[in-house]
Amino acid sequence: MRKVRVRFAPSPTGPLHIGGVRTALYNYFFAKKHGGDMLLRIEDTDAARFVPGAEEYIVESLNWLGIKIDEGVGAQSVGTFAPYHQSERKAIYRKYIDQLLAAGLAYIAFDTPADLEAKRLEIANFQYDATTRNLMTNSLTLSVDEVKTRIKSAEQYVVRIKIEPNLEIKVQDLIRGEVIFNSSVIDDKVLFKSSDELPTYHLANVVDDYLMEISHVIRGEEWLPSAPLHVLLYRYLGWTEVMPEFAHLPLLLKPDGNGKLSKRDGDRLGFPVFPLNWKDPKTGETSSGYREAGYFPEAVVNFLSLLGWNSGTEQEIFSMQELIDQFSLDRVSKSGAKFDYEKGKWFNHKYLQSKDNKEIATIFQCLLGEKGIVEDTAKVTKIVSLVKERANFVTELWGQSSFFFVAPKEYDAKTVQKRWKTETPAQLMELIDVLFAIDDFSAENTENIVKDWIEKKEYNLGDVMNAFRLSIVGEPIGPHMFDIIAVLGKLETIERIQRAVININN
Repeated sequence: MRKVRVRFAPSPTGPLHIGGVRTALYNYFFAKKHGGDMLLRIEDTDAARFVPGAEEYIVESLNWLGIKIDEGVGAQSVGTFAPYHQSERKAIYRKYIDQLLAAGLAYIAFDTPADLEAKRLEIANFQYDATTRNLMTNSLTLSVDEVKTRIKSAEQYVVRIKIEPNLEIKVQDLIRGEVIFNSSVIDDKVLFKSSDELPTYHLANVVDDYLMEISHVIRGEEWLPSAPLHVLLYRYLGWTEVMPEFAHLPLLLKPDGNGKLSKRDGDRLGFPVFPLNWKDPKTGETSSGYREAGYFPEAVVNFLSLLGWNSGTEQEIFSMQELIDQFSLDRVSKSGAKFDYEKGKWFNHKYLQSKDNKEIATIFQCLLGEKGIVEDTAKVTKIVSLVKERANFVTELWGQSSFFFVAPKEYDAKTVQKRWKTETPAQLMELIDVLFAIDDFSAENTENIVKDWIEKKEYNLGDVMNAFRLSIVGEPIGPHMFDIIAVLGKLETIERIQRAVININN
């Protein structure tokens, strides 16, 4: 039994997709449950696709979500297997390329892009493999001397793995069970490019997982077709005994279930597919993120964790520790999970309701400050307690509570027409006298006094209270009226009623 060690190994080619976030979460849950380590490795061998700022974005996203990296990029501890950028490990990979070449398990190919394109036009469904490699320009068809001469003259080449046809390759998957591939469907993949002296993903991935003692490779379903190639590389390099266990996670699907959720779907469908806002350094375009959309990181973690995994119970709200304690790969689905954005809002609503009102008030005060409104924390905390049940996000609190901070200047026309009657101004002027005489302006006391007055006067309760609300709020919304005026205070309440009587009558 070796120590559990998993890795999250994204490429810095753009913002971290929400599907990648879920992969990182499942790796984290698994590692922590089994007392293991989680590594962050940056697979940056494809220099042409490198995007400035992408790596920093990945690290910031994981930090925001509460995924604590034990080792590697962004971790407090460097670890004993550094470096963790593949671009810094060139010398390491060369050793294993030479080992494969010496064993006749790989070969050098000099075919140019034009040569390959010509073959594709000549041969339908062309694949560089055992049936076509002898038609190409490589170390299997050239003499040893000619190969040396070409290399000496700095002719560019690649190293390809040599795969024999009609072999049965078994991949043991912790989610899908045994998956069997025939080697004939796998082409002789490129493992190394002389143009940049770097390996491709496949070789670098296997070598790094071996050297970093990775025990489990938990990654997306899109990598399942590459699994037999990786199994062969472990076999060719003599590492079968320490090959990690594989688990290929189901896809995150579009909300309608038709196809994989892509990076473009967020802009098209109107919801974030990235954890944080991302500004494309080339185009300057900004894509929305969950953090800036007002989501709590706990809500995003909870929401994503249940897209493809279930606890086997009716429980839906989980803390990070509960997810760690209950997570298991045998409860991960084999089929894709539809991305239900509305459910994500529901999760954020639940977390908003469960959070301390003062904590929410502190966040809300920042939004108020942007509007030039400065209020003490105690008042804002009370307002939050009255309106937060109607909101999914802190940003929605303004729409639910603006009347607490700004007196209405206009009054809802439909409500005026329906609720503002001939006798209303006189009744409200009487109400002002009643309110002015109250010393204890608490919600409970004021409600008792006002309702007693309405009853004694034999006024219609609904008519008076609706006109009262219209005066204070400007429209028929908001929490309990007496809770509202208890926050506003006596003088502000009276001033608003006076203003409404003057403005509406005119």
